Amino acid sequence: MTSMDLPADESGTAPVGTRTVTRVAAGPRMSWVTLALMITSSVASLRSAPTMAVYGLACVFLYLLPAVVFLLPTALVSAELASGWNGGVYNWVAQGLSKPLGFLAVWCQFAMTIFYYPTLLAYVAGTISYVINPKLASNGLYTAVVIMVLYWTGVWVSSRGTEAVAGLSSWGLVIGTLIPGALLVVLGFVFLGQGNASAAPMDAAHLFPQWTGLASLVLIVNNFLSYSGMEMNAVHVSSLKNPGRDFPRAMFLAVGLVLVIFILPALAISWVVPSAELSLTAGVMQAFNAFFQHFHVGWLTPVISVCLVAASLGGMLTWLAGPSKGLLMISRQEGYLPPFLQKLNRHGIQQNILVSQGVVTTLIALLYAFIPNVSNSYWIFSVITTQVYLIVYLLMFVAAVRLRKLQPNHPRGYRAPALNVLCVVGFLASLAAFGIGFVPSSQFGGGSVWSYVGIVAGGTVLLGLLIPWLFLRLRKPGWQDPAAAAQEEAELA
Repeated sequence: MTSMDLPADESGTAPVGTRTVTRVAAGPRMSWVTLALMITSSVASLRSAPTMAVYGLACVFLYLLPAVVFLLPTALVSAELASGWNGGVYNWVAQGLSKPLGFLAVWCQFAMTIFYYPTLLAYVAGTISYVINPKLASNGLYTAVVIMVLYWTGVWVSSRGTEAVAGLSSWGLVIGTLIPGALLVVLGFVFLGQGNASAAPMDAAHLFPQWTGLASLVLIVNNFLSYSGMEMNAVHVSSLKNPGRDFPRAMFLAVGLVLVIFILPALAISWVVPSAELSLTAGVMQAFNAFFQHFHVGWLTPVISVCLVAASLGGMLTWLAGPSKGLLMISRQEGYLPPFLQKLNRHGIQQNILVSQGVVTTLIALLYAFIPNVSNSYWIFSVITTQVYLIVYLLMFVAAVRLRKLQPNHPRGYRAPALNVLCVVGFLASLAAFGIGFVPSSQFGGGSVWSYVGIVAGGTVLLGLLIPWLFLRLRKPGWQDPAAAAQEEAELA
């Protein structure tokens, strides 16, 4: 897979398509355990824990279900595609369906980051507030200012071609996920071991979410985005000694590790923070603060906050320009974007794309100042991010079936078992998640349903469908720059 494949989370690992992934040459071999750890580091994160913690014990079910119907099909199908076709999701969809749909897929990988950055930085803003004043976590204006300042700082750093922060990504999983996650879980078990009551019921009657209509299951949609990015590491399938045997082993181990990292911290949060008081942006810090206060080590609150923030910002800086880099390369080859957006600055960075993206991100950030509840804003933008990204997966599953039919003898390093079944399950799960995304969560109480639907539908259609359609409709032969594209591809090789 190449740079055309997406977002990373605060663990510091680029989400699929945000950075160049170099195909490993035949020769050096990778153990399936190593690949499992790579997959885990690219997916695992604490950012989604508060979202699921509101369900208490039922979060186990809400993590397991999408893991079975989405995570596994995505990983196994993308492994076959990556082992047979270079060029990432663009080439998969272009060859399996059509070039315009390939552009739609790579565009959605880029466009989803427009909403992903505000949600990631809203989480950072909520975390930083515990160093300054925890009450700021629910202040929309404060959140908007932090998002804009941090994002434009990141654009400035990225536009200068600096790589000084690249090393931060290798520590992201440890600093931002493993250490805080393990500490959170240990504190939770000690808290319960002292005889303290859990804030959320932990009996068998609460194994499944309470059914109050379709809205009661809406938060599961967020888990599809949490699991996104598995296809990034599928490119390494050809480096395994026995791909047919070792890749499934790596996948099942990775799924187990990811579930542990997701589920246990979410449960720990639910033990100490009542769901009615839980913030979707600052829930991790709410739990740490509550535990630290209980154990009389409140001075650790700003320390853990700094660790989480450092990992998140380090990750953002290392892959900020990644998705746009892949979009730029494809656009130069096929002429999908106007010359203005294809221009590079003196550092060789696609600054005009980053600045254009930043203008939209700023407008989105300002909405935090006008939507009264920061958690509501965070959830709405998380859903839009997921909706746009699910378009990529819908196209990928259809393309995989078509490629197996159209090019059955094409060399593949790995053949997914029951590929058609996997694609049908993954497609239907993605389609169901896409539909459920338009239903307001039961956590939002008496908010306006039509306002919610209008914002989610408008954001999805505008960014995910209308804008790429306009680029395809308006493109001209002069937009194509084969020489520059060839040079770009050579640099990425």
